[in-house]
Amino acid sequence: MNVITRELLDQFTTQAREGTRLRKNLNLHPTDAFCCHRLLNAMEPGSYIQPHRHLDPNKDESMVIMRGRLGIVSFDEEGAVTGTHILQAGNAVAVDIPHGEFHTVVSLEPGTVFFEAKAGPYLPLAGGEKAPWAPAEGEENAGGYLASLVVLFR
Repeated sequence: MNVITRELLDQFTTQAREGTRLRKNLNLHPTDAFCCHRLLNAMEPGSYIQPHRHLDPNKDESMVIMRGRLGIVSFDEEGAVTGTHILQAGNAVAVDIPHGEFHTVVSLEPGTVFFEAKAGPYLPLAGGEKAPWAPAEGEENAGGYLASLVVLFR
């Protein structure tokens, strides 16, 4: 049995803050091949996740905020923003993203942690799942693109 404590979240957040990507996953499922992925994501402001989608009809994605503030952005096929939502304890606390919808998440507060669930197995994103209009993680213009997403929540 896995018990998620405040102490675990604190340790996990510290690992994210000290990492180069400013985020850390804690898998609760036993292997990448497992049929149901359940994990915690600690994500600090400044961490960039390239907008993407999951084309597999079994890969709808659910997120539940545990602490902090998380911005959710959805896009159309050309990269225009179609919606924004803030997940924050005591307000909107969860989102369910259907397969095929381009999306990304941005941390809006230090110490943000969310629970994520989607079907396994883990497979790297295929070409058609990465947003062609958004920079990849680590590309020179990713920071500027992330800043344009964060502004959507101010």
